[in-house]
Amino acid sequence: MRLRFLTILSASFLAFGTLHSAHAQTISKEELIFLTSEWKGERFPDGRPKVSDDLVRRVKNITIEEAWVVLQNEGYNCQFDGNWKLLKDDIVVAGRALTAQFMPSRPDVEKLIKDRGNKNGRAGNTNSWPIEQLSKGDVYVADGFGKIASGTLIGDNLGTSIFAKSGNGVVFDASVRDLEGLSKIEGFNAFVRDFDPSFLKDVFLSGLNVPIRIGRAIVLPGDLVLAKKEGVIFIPAHMAENVIQTAEFLTLRDKFAIQMLKEGKFSPGQIDNQWTDELKESFLKWLDKNPKEIPMKRSELDEYMKKRTW
Repeated sequence: MRLRFLTILSASFLAFGTLHSAHAQTISKEELIFLTSEWKGERFPDGRPKVSDDLVRRVKNITIEEAWVVLQNEGYNCQFDGNWKLLKDDIVVAGRALTAQFMPSRPDVEKLIKDRGNKNGRAGNTNSWPIEQLSKGDVYVADGFGKIASGTLIGDNLGTSIFAKSGNGVVFDASVRDLEGLSKIEGFNAFVRDFDPSFLKDVFLSGLNVPIRIGRAIVLPGDLVLAKKEGVIFIPAHMAENVIQTAEFLTLRDKFAIQMLKEGKFSPGQIDNQWTDELKESFLKWLDKNPKEIPMKRSELDEYMKKRTW
């Protein structure tokens, strides 16, 4: 499996634009489906898992810590990365990852890629090519190998295009320019390593819709991205529903527990240990009285609770 994975990444470096697909992927749809084979739901035409709009909406309301704990418990230990600079502090970025991998320029390879891209209808510098594939709900996630000076993957023009196509923001292990202009795009946010006035230089796109590394995290196309002040977590598509439901359930439990503690109906020792039947029954009655607190359908919550050990 490791050899197969490395082969895919190596092939992506040289094979960009060789496919006759309109999307010019660096790996085939079949390979992308293979790498995300745990996902059993709907997919985009390019093979990316298509996490539902409902889950994209709901993930914004869970915490990074809750998602992290669920993923850790399932053995997904490399899905979070921190130490970001944010364009805006008050806008959560959440959506399906569209990935791009950039590398330092090498004239011969860069020329080959640009020439083939141009023959396939690509225009402009390669940093604009991923934007052409964005759809609503996507998050443009780019491995720009941490480059700051001359590593500015977008400015306000490309930022405007990104938001028009995706209605979303970006996560770049790189920098961006035109801070003031980007800040004026209402609803847009960017998680980047830094801001810099320089133009992009000596950088080219080596992979599109391929597995990438963002700091200490691995990201696959279609992963559910959640970016908040603490950092960015990349939730594998097949884990999205479980992560969100578990986080929502824990939030409900906490709200109930805080109210019970305030009212003195149960002690901290009862709340923090394995719940008794009496406590569970009180929680179910609390749910009946507070239906607006439930972020999912009650039937979904009931089904989820059947699987828990509490």
